[in-house]
Amino acid sequence: MKKPCYIGGKWVQSAEHVPLCSPYSGEEIALISSADEGMVDLAITAAQAASPIMRKMPAYRRATILENLSLLLNERMEEAARIIALEAGKPIKTARGEIIRTIQTYKFAAEEAKRIHGETIPMDAAIGGEGRLAYTVREPLGVIGAITPFNFPFNLVAHKVGPALAAGNTVVLKPASQTPLSALFLAEIAEQAGVPPGALNVVTGSGAVVGDRLVRDPRVKAITFTGSPAVGIDIRNRAGLKRVTLELGSNSAVIVDRDVELDEVIPRCIFGAFAYSGQVCISVQRIYVVRERYDEFVRRFVMETGKLRGGDSLDEEADYSAMIHPAETKRALSWIQEAVEQGAKVACGGELEGRILQPTVMTDVPADAKVSCQEVFGPVVLIHPIDSVEQGIAFVNDSRYGLQAGVYTNHLATAMQAAEDLQVGGVLINDIPTFRVDHMPYGGVKESGMGREGVKYAVEELSEMKLVVMKR
Repeated sequence: MKKPCYIGGKWVQSAEHVPLCSPYSGEEIALISSADEGMVDLAITAAQAASPIMRKMPAYRRATILENLSLLLNERMEEAARIIALEAGKPIKTARGEIIRTIQTYKFAAEEAKRIHGETIPMDAAIGGEGRLAYTVREPLGVIGAITPFNFPFNLVAHKVGPALAAGNTVVLKPASQTPLSALFLAEIAEQAGVPPGALNVVTGSGAVVGDRLVRDPRVKAITFTGSPAVGIDIRNRAGLKRVTLELGSNSAVIVDRDVELDEVIPRCIFGAFAYSGQVCISVQRIYVVRERYDEFVRRFVMETGKLRGGDSLDEEADYSAMIHPAETKRALSWIQEAVEQGAKVACGGELEGRILQPTVMTDVPADAKVSCQEVFGPVVLIHPIDSVEQGIAFVNDSRYGLQAGVYTNHLATAMQAAEDLQVGGVLINDIPTFRVDHMPYGGVKESGMGREGVKYAVEELSEMKLVVMKR
């Protein structure tokens, strides 16, 4: 079935279509419109035309539309979850969890639409400021270009679309090429929720065409992007004076102190490492365990990992399935092999079962191996011994990335020191870096990006402050 784009409140077919295939089976799911520059221009024009409508729309109406969207998604939760499982290869029980979060994200956006406000400024605090009243307001930027990844095709879209609409902007959404069906489903329910024509446009196609045009077009006032550091840096370099929010890569780490209860730590770390086959921006990739507990930790971690079950993403019992594309699986395998050639050991996994890469635990991995210093984005975790938490902090910081990090310890002083010294956007004490709820500030430092998501914080990124000064 040929799937169109959604532009200006209408469904528009492109001249060319590309096949969309299931990550698990390899079978064709649909034919997806491959937009050319003319279609992208049409979408930007529609978004620009709708900008005055959204800009003047009262906050309560924007809030109502977003609340309607969350209610409609709740009614069709199972349908949405199956779309994720089919096109993204995410196990169905995990996909349902994503939809629950997405519903909540749009609810947060509805609430934040009613909380956008400024402040009064005491002008008479400065000499010459007497007799003046000043206040600030926040105004929408206009047309927002949203470029989203495959791994959370509903919720990461919600983190861009929800705040953008809450702030009174319009959106041109370019979803990941592997997960367009989720975005087209969103367009359908957004229309039913009352989103005005042109306020949300979904344009499918290649990043080289759609993404490039969004970055270059001066009518697009901001780009919000989640994806690889290489692409994010390129966007930043070419965006000029556009506002840019970038959520990029990571090789997130956990530090395990000597006195913690492993019965809690190990299941959490296994979840963080292998949920959705490690294809999560804050997946646990490196674990540093104080030496006294290291052997026990590795033994129990490997034993518990062996209990995970792989299979079809639509199988209710599957804990993990195929990675998003065979090329990504091949890359992950090559990184594992490279590390082995450098002296690393595979404690479990590291092999293919059909199209599925088994959850892989590695030890003795050199710090300069790709599987250690780059983002694996696959079901691979490394476990290292350390002499102290302080040494672990140094190892965590020895990275191009800095998104989130976790520290397990029972000592308050150690926790506070880690919170101060870790060079990351978020520090999780007694939890894994994979933890995220949808209203918290979320973003990284170094090559992990710039700006913050989390609905309130994204609203600030996607709006502009204006100062008004009145003289008596």
